[in-house]
Amino acid sequence: MSTDPTSPAGRISASKNIRFYLTAAQPCPYLDGRRERKVFAALDGHDAIELNDSLTHAGFRRSQNIAYRPACDMCAACVSVRVPAAQFVFSKRWRRILARNQDVVSKLVPAHATYEQYALLQTYLKDRHFGAGMSDMSVFDYSAMVEETSVRTHIIEYRLEGDEGRLIGCALVDALADGLSMVYAFFDPRESSRSLGSYMILDHLRQAQEVGYLYVYLGYWVRGSRKMSYKTNFRPIEALGSSGWTDLSPLLDKD
Repeated sequence: MSTDPTSPAGRISASKNIRFYLTAAQPCPYLDGRRERKVFAALDGHDAIELNDSLTHAGFRRSQNIAYRPACDMCAACVSVRVPAAQFVFSKRWRRILARNQDVVSKLVPAHATYEQYALLQTYLKDRHFGAGMSDMSVFDYSAMVEETSVRTHIIEYRLEGDEGRLIGCALVDALADGLSMVYAFFDPRESSRSLGSYMILDHLRQAQEVGYLYVYLGYWVRGSRKMSYKTNFRPIEALGSSGWTDLSPLLDKD
């Protein structure tokens, strides 16, 4: 397919000779009545790690050995966002969430799928995304999501102290040259008082600050979608636009 040479995808294509492909239109999972298309490229070969870094900076997301981003007709609601870790301040709101989870222990483990993780994912999907595209994911699908990667990928498991170390959250994460990209996270919906979704983002911001990473990449914020509105709670937050990465806060303050 051809790409706009002024776009991030076009610049990468010209410099690395990457083949990009375009999917057929299908119903948008975020905005009713709209159709989505995606442009994607394979992450393979000896330069997969470097390529994943470059494509992430250009607004792509990784799924297994594929990098993709929206390429919808007449719609630009999906915006790549990232949080500058060094500038993030743990306000009273965030400190309260951290305090509520003082009994949670996090552990970095290799990107290997387990039945325990899969069982937690099923509990999460049935509660939060019933009937959505991932709701019928098999254990083999989950294994592929986690293990089919050519880049630096790991899982952070979150367990309760005591309670036999019960697993209550997982985050699949790519380590980039300049930050952490949260590929997918899920948690036990029965622990709603803990705000585990926010807690896992806060934990990754804390990790980034400790090791000196510049950013935590949160994927797409979809303007008008309640499912994605939580991401803009983490400020300052940057969005990728035609002029590169810029502060999204002024736009949010107008809404």
